[in-house]
Amino acid sequence: MTNDYKTPLWRPRREFLRVGGLGALGLGLSGWLRARGQSASVPSAKSCILIWLDGGPSHLDTFDPKPDAPAEIRSPFGTISTVVPGLRLCEHLPLTARVMDRVALIRSLTHELGNHDTGSRFLLTGHRPNPSLQHPSLGSIVASKSAMGGALPPYIAIPGDGVGGGSNAAKSGFLGARFNAFNVGNDPSKVEDLKAPEMITVGRNEGRRQLLRRVDALSREVLNGGGVGERDAHLEQAYRLIYSREAVGAFDLDQEPVRSREAYGRGRVGMGCLLARRLVERGTRFVTVVDTGWDTHQHIARELPDARFAGSGKLPALDRAYAALIGDLADRGLLDSTLVVLMGEFGRTPKLNALGGRDHWPRAGFVCLAGGGVQGGRVIGATNAHGEVPTDRPVGPPDIGFTLLKLLGVDPDQQIVGPGGRPLRWMAEGNFISELV
Repeated sequence: MTNDYKTPLWRPRREFLRVGGLGALGLGLSGWLRARGQSASVPSAKSCILIWLDGGPSHLDTFDPKPDAPAEIRSPFGTISTVVPGLRLCEHLPLTARVMDRVALIRSLTHELGNHDTGSRFLLTGHRPNPSLQHPSLGSIVASKSAMGGALPPYIAIPGDGVGGGSNAAKSGFLGARFNAFNVGNDPSKVEDLKAPEMITVGRNEGRRQLLRRVDALSREVLNGGGVGERDAHLEQAYRLIYSREAVGAFDLDQEPVRSREAYGRGRVGMGCLLARRLVERGTRFVTVVDTGWDTHQHIARELPDARFAGSGKLPALDRAYAALIGDLADRGLLDSTLVVLMGEFGRTPKLNALGGRDHWPRAGFVCLAGGGVQGGRVIGATNAHGEVPTDRPVGPPDIGFTLLKLLGVDPDQQIVGPGGRPLRWMAEGNFISELV
């Protein structure tokens, strides 16, 4: 199977309709509805935890190893068996191997955007970047469909590095700033901004709150500026966060037993995943855990495992955090209602470069999904012998976006009004990945 960067290996749903209709595809109406995820059997998760591997994780060195490929292609790491018969992963994912019966692994993610910013936007919004229209992230869409009056924001990002090299990929786009993620800062174990100022009681602060409202109301009359509603929403959310014991307690990882913190790992991805569990447990609908450092252009054999010292490698830290999160959610009865997604913006080049690393490769990558009604122990799609392109069931970013929204109870086909009264849909392209359920 061959392809180039300009021709995506997946087809938008409108193209399906152009190439001969349903009959040419061998689909009756019921099959089409199932493929589009419109059947009543599609589950609806209450919340989502997205673990974003920022920089582009190598599929060949993680979830799609090719041990029989030539030396210049195959990973420097060995492979191990998993609880799923016939499924093998990188040897540095032993804890993940034990929970793969709860995970659906897509090995055929493919698109054509090999830049960090554009690739991130494509995956996190389900839309190709468009300079004239800033599409909202999936988290912002879910937030816009959620109740906004709770103590905790519906959309939270952990930590505050952003994604795609600091792009707007995970932001709210044309929906407005009120649906951006609440940013916990750079250390998920210490969210300092939630502490109320010393010597300021709730009663005294209520007076200041009322004064601030009056000043803001005056600014409306004098300046008649835009964004007033968003400022009001931000003020109310900030007040609820700082002066709600429930909200402040949700961010306090010191309330967790030592054994729990050790199970997740003390690194940022471990503490981020633990905090994410605490947040969805208390009602947050969409949490993005950002794990930076996956842009491995050099020294994969040193940077990904614990080659330098214990805790230095990306893979052992992710392995510990990811497996602990899935097991913890399952033990607490939360996995069925919480969709856990693991992905990055693209994969890496099949051939190792001169520095022992891999470069950007959007034509092949992976996505892992667990919980939220997803059936685990499944492998969807495949790449060729060198991990270059999908040979079976290509899946594109619009398919991922369409599927995530559908699993979270948001109709991807819902018509909305965009900027300037322009009619839009949440997902203009893509189809439901029916094999997941």
